[in-house]
Amino acid sequence: MIKHHPTDEILSQFVSADLPASLSVAVAIHVDMCPCCKSKVAAIEAKKAEQVFTDESINNFLAEEEFEGASDLLDAITMDESVDEIYEVKPQSININDQEYQLPRSLSRIPHSKFMQMGKLSRSRVALDDGSLRSSLLHIAADGEIPEHTHTGFELTLLLEGEFSDETGKYVPGDFMMLDGRHNHTPVTKEGCLCFTVVSSALHFNKGLSKLLNPIGNFIY
Repeated sequence: MIKHHPTDEILSQFVSADLPASLSVAVAIHVDMCPCCKSKVAAIEAKKAEQVFTDESINNFLAEEEFEGASDLLDAITMDESVDEIYEVKPQSININDQEYQLPRSLSRIPHSKFMQMGKLSRSRVALDDGSLRSSLLHIAADGEIPEHTHTGFELTLLLEGEFSDETGKYVPGDFMMLDGRHNHTPVTKEGCLCFTVVSSALHFNKGLSKLLNPIGNFIY
């Protein structure tokens, strides 16, 4: 069962299209995997729609006789065939270290780079132009781990397939975790896992010899 979800504030920003593209993709993937958040999003959408149609200023504006061109505008929208264009989302699979994974629907039309490997970690950059935010597919092979680290910015991890655990518990596909400099953890996986990650800066290893691994933090970022 999925235990980690976006906050209600993040879901509301998602519905209002106020999130950066990378975070919006992460929420869209989670919502497809989580019936609970899918219901929340539907409720938020209904509430926002009701607010729009009960807004007196909007209704008064639409009712004004001097609002010229309204009919022409409506015709232009309804006659534009591209508005109603429907495309089939074809499942896309990727192979990492002889393991096959099917990408979420929200990622199927977004290009990603070839996987780069460092030990048991493999990373593919997802092609989202989102300023300082970097989106990636991160794979940890079976019996792999990322040494204890903290974050110089924030790190969003959405588990797509497989499992991993850290000091706070075990995670299942669909779990949505937001971490920042207040958190230290050591992700470990027995079976291997594939995650969608969004980070705003490099990970920082700050314990003993693991400090020597800080180049991995830049590799993941």
